[in-house]
Amino acid sequence: MNGDMDTAIPDQVWAQDDLFKLLELMKIALPLKDLTKYKTSESHLDWEKVAFSSYTADQCKQKWSEVSKEIRKFRTLTELIFDAQDYIRNPYKGKKLKKHPDFPKKPLTPYFRFFMEKRAKYAKLHPEMSNLDLTKILSKKYRELPEKKKKKYVEDFVKDKESFGLSMSKFREEHPELVECMTKKGSNVPEKARTPQQLWYTHEKKAFLKTNADETMREYIQQHPELNMNQGDYSKSTLTKAERHLKDKSDGRPDKPPPNGYSMFCAELMSSMKDVPSTERMVMCSQRWKLLKQNEKDAYQKRCEQRKKEYEIEMNRFLGSLSVEEQQRVLAEQKMIATVSPCIGVSPPSCVQQAGAEKPKRPISAMFIFAEEKRPKLQQERSDLSESELTRLLARMWNELSEKKKEKYKRLEAVLKAETMKKEKEERGHLPDPPKTAQDIWQQSVIGDYLARFKSDRPKAQKAMETTWNSMEKKEKMLWIKKAAEDQKRYERELCEMRSPVTTAIASGKKMKFDGEPKKPPSNGYQKFSQEMLSNGELNHLPMKERMAEIGGRWQRLVQKEKDQYKKIAEEKQRQYKVLLEQWLASISSQERHIYKEYNSQVRWLLHRITFI
Repeated sequence: MNGDMDTAIPDQVWAQDDLFKLLELMKIALPLKDLTKYKTSESHLDWEKVAFSSYTADQCKQKWSEVSKEIRKFRTLTELIFDAQDYIRNPYKGKKLKKHPDFPKKPLTPYFRFFMEKRAKYAKLHPEMSNLDLTKILSKKYRELPEKKKKKYVEDFVKDKESFGLSMSKFREEHPELVECMTKKGSNVPEKARTPQQLWYTHEKKAFLKTNADETMREYIQQHPELNMNQGDYSKSTLTKAERHLKDKSDGRPDKPPPNGYSMFCAELMSSMKDVPSTERMVMCSQRWKLLKQNEKDAYQKRCEQRKKEYEIEMNRFLGSLSVEEQQRVLAEQKMIATVSPCIGVSPPSCVQQAGAEKPKRPISAMFIFAEEKRPKLQQERSDLSESELTRLLARMWNELSEKKKEKYKRLEAVLKAETMKKEKEERGHLPDPPKTAQDIWQQSVIGDYLARFKSDRPKAQKAMETTWNSMEKKEKMLWIKKAAEDQKRYERELCEMRSPVTTAIASGKKMKFDGEPKKPPSNGYQKFSQEMLSNGELNHLPMKERMAEIGGRWQRLVQKEKDQYKKIAEEKQRQYKVLLEQWLASISSQERHIYKEYNSQVRWLLHRITFI
């Protein structure tokens, strides 16, 4: 099935000695410390250096590709034990080097010395201040410090730095086996100069890929059917990624929130640390975070969760103002297919609309009404203009319009806004009550006592409740956290009841089952081959990822005749399936048939969008 390796190049047979010489030359061409993945090393290998006798660089590369297909690429336990022995002999390799007990401590920067010296004093003077506020004050104080006073901290730093250099020299002498690990990465040795041929090749390759990127991508997909990628239109955008981001931001695209409370804390802290070297900012952030109390950390996490909710609403609104193609591009960039509901923005043809509050609204403004009124006529008169050029022209026309003429559109804006607000209010009335947070539920239970204590002064009562909640231990909050979780489940349940069964199934991620529906067969020869390989149990000893990689490799090694046989079997199964499906659809009720078709159209739509990720 795999064919004979020696017959891979019919006009030139490789002798065994030549094959051994090929492998020896590949060894020589590899770096002294080859610690990268084999695929990475293979892609970086200079095949011109490997070429020998009458064999060209391409022939050597082709022969290695054939040989490598016949050998395993996973490691055995015996090999792992050898690596474990090496680790036990030297556990301080790479990034773990700084954990070595003899490794000297890096000196603190002048700013960090000032901060550590003054922090305790300022914390005592201002106990009501958070760590973030203290950092901002001390950062400002350090910037305002006279050069004469700063000199003390700088001199201490220079003195400690010299001492650190001596300690490092001593460490290198006492641990010569670690010197190589230390100098390998982050070395000051300049990059080796490239030859004229290498520079020319890099330049030509860039130029070729710029003009032939689409064709190269399609060729790659044809050569790798096991990846199941679609051969869509791979036309490249005129704008760069940075330009596209700038345009999206000007169009109203919201900034992505930090993933957690710690990231939010770091982002806020870094804005006040511009005088601190970038290499030390994250270290300082980590140390400050450790100084925070648990209730302060919880407050950051809560703010982060709230920001995520706001971001989702803002992103939905932004997506609603885009075309279908632009929506797909943004979703692909954000990798939000899994988190954004199926009916977001522009729905698929048969998508059941969810509650009105979830549907993004187009902005209402006097200029927007003017543009919508003039656009059709302008499109006919200036058919040579693109959509963006047309929009800019309409904006200029609006700016040149007299205030008297603008008044008409402003009146229409007021009327439309009033109607929209009324409609939104009615739609909100049909939605279930939004879920409450643990803090909200607790505040509702104690607000009467706090209002009595502060003589009905609501702002003071609110502030006192927030202070009390933030100082509560987690075990005290647990009762309210559980109640909030129950309220969230209630909200989701009521929201699901408002949706159609199809929308509910899509949102939950579960596949809808239909009684008597015929099983869908493989759609192509590769899928049929994969099913066969997975069902015979031959590769069950491999993890799923490696199993699929092995199946892809075996499919590539099949001769075209065998691939065609699998393709014919898959086509025959597809024909049989279509007949059975038509018979089954004829046997079910019209209502069941409608639900089945609606479900399948939404699944196809989602799969189409996922291919852009």
